[in-house]
Amino acid sequence: MDTDHLTDIWSRVFGTQPAPSLWLVIVTAVLALGAVVPHTAWRLARNAITIAHESGHGLIALLTGRRLDGIRLHSDTSGLTVSRGKPTGLGMVLTAAAGYIAPSLLGLAGAALLAAGHITALLWGATALLLALLVMIRNAYGVLTVVLTGAAFVLVSWLTTAEVQAAFAYAAVWFLLLGGVRPPFELMGKRRRGGAVDSDPDQLARLTHVPAALWLGLFHVVTLCSLIGGGRWLLGL
Repeated sequence: MDTDHLTDIWSRVFGTQPAPSLWLVIVTAVLALGAVVPHTAWRLARNAITIAHESGHGLIALLTGRRLDGIRLHSDTSGLTVSRGKPTGLGMVLTAAAGYIAPSLLGLAGAALLAAGHITALLWGATALLLALLVMIRNAYGVLTVVLTGAAFVLVSWLTTAEVQAAFAYAAVWFLLLGGVRPPFELMGKRRRGGAVDSDPDQLARLTHVPAALWLGLFHVVTLCSLIGGGRWLLGL
């Protein structure tokens, strides 16, 4: 591969692209909302949120020095991340707290990239993260889900026009921001009905002696603030 070709790839990935029109940004927001609000669409789309959720657990586990044994993604859109290390302490707390806020924080980071004009960098970065995640998946359904998601990013990155890439990137980020808000509300509903007795907030309550309701409240604050902040960036406000 010659130097000019490498320079072209570098410029393509790390350069900036023109911002799409406001109408496209709004249309992608509506499309993302259509994947989050209706129950039928959400049952399928929630798999992507689960990928982000479990990735958050796994990434923080690694960053805090824990050993990541593997990640499983299930067809009911639940997931499981298994890590080894000290069963208490800051590392375990951060690992347990990362899941519900990970989709929203990823969406916020994506919104920052798009606001800076780095559409291609976002698509390639997402592909790289999915490839890294694939190494840690330990069940067939999880592999299928991650491969299909990654393939969508690769195909859009290589085979479509700049306008299609922009629409896909904005829709994906809107989906993370909007979709990240719904799971904490779902969990709150399950807890009111006496379910989800060993959820992330319950584990955090045992680790920190802070009530699970306060942890759940923190998840609401982070996801809603991420939606507001990320939405403003995407809309150019």
